[in-house]
Amino acid sequence: MSAPSASARALDVRKMFSRIALRYDLLNRLMTAGQDVRWRRQAIQKLKLRENTNIIDIGTGTGDLAIEVARSHPSVRIIACDFTPEMIGIAKRRQREGKIDWVIADAQQLPFPNNIFSGAISGFFLRNAADLDKALSQQHRVLADDGCIVSVDTTPPQPGFFFPLIMLHLKFIIPLLGKLLTGNRKDYQYLTDSTTQFLNAENLAERLRVTGFEEVNFMRRMFGSVAIHWGKKPK
Repeated sequence: MSAPSASARALDVRKMFSRIALRYDLLNRLMTAGQDVRWRRQAIQKLKLRENTNIIDIGTGTGDLAIEVARSHPSVRIIACDFTPEMIGIAKRRQREGKIDWVIADAQQLPFPNNIFSGAISGFFLRNAADLDKALSQQHRVLADDGCIVSVDTTPPQPGFFFPLIMLHLKFIIPLLGKLLTGNRKDYQYLTDSTTQFLNAENLAERLRVTGFEEVNFMRRMFGSVAIHWGKKPK
C-alpha cells in the first residue's frame, strides 16, 4: 500500500484533532503528568522576548503556548494559528488576557508577509506536519532577521534504563487513557505512532540547520521522549 499524500495526511490529522479537541488538554496533562506546562515555559524562555514585539504560535491547538506568553509577557502581540477550527474555538474561550489574534491557517501556507515576526514557537506540532520541510521553511520566511524559532515536541526515546517503561507508556498507557476518556483508542494510538516514527532530536536539529537556522540546539525532557529545540534566523 502506498503512503498517503501530504494533503491526505493533513486532512486526516485535522479530522483527528477535531474529534479529540474537547479532551485534548486533559489528556495532555495526564500523559505528561503535568510536565507539559513546565516545558512550555522553558520553551518561551528560549524565545528571549522583548517588550512590544510580536510572535507567531504555530499549530496552537487549544492555545496553551499563546496564553502563557500573554500571561508572562503582556506587551507581546501574539498571532496564534491552527488549521483545526474546533481547537481555535476552545482556545478563544480560554483566553482571559493579553493581545492574541486567533487565526485558522495552514502552517504550510502561512498567510503572512515575509520577515515580520520576532519569534515563532510551536508545541507538539512538527511531528504532525504533513511536509516538515515546508512547515519549517514557512517559519523561516515569516521570521525577521535575528528572529528565534522554538519547538517543543516528542522525539523517539533513546535506548537506556528507562526505555522499556517509556515504550510501555507510549504504546499501552496513552492509547488506554484515550479509550477510557474519549472512547477512541485509535486517535491516541496515532499520537504514539507519530512519536516513535518522528525524527530523533539530532536529526530534527539538522533539519533546522538545513532550512537556514543558526545557533541550533536542543534539550531533552521526560527521559528523552520530549525535546525542546531552538535556533535563530541569521541577520
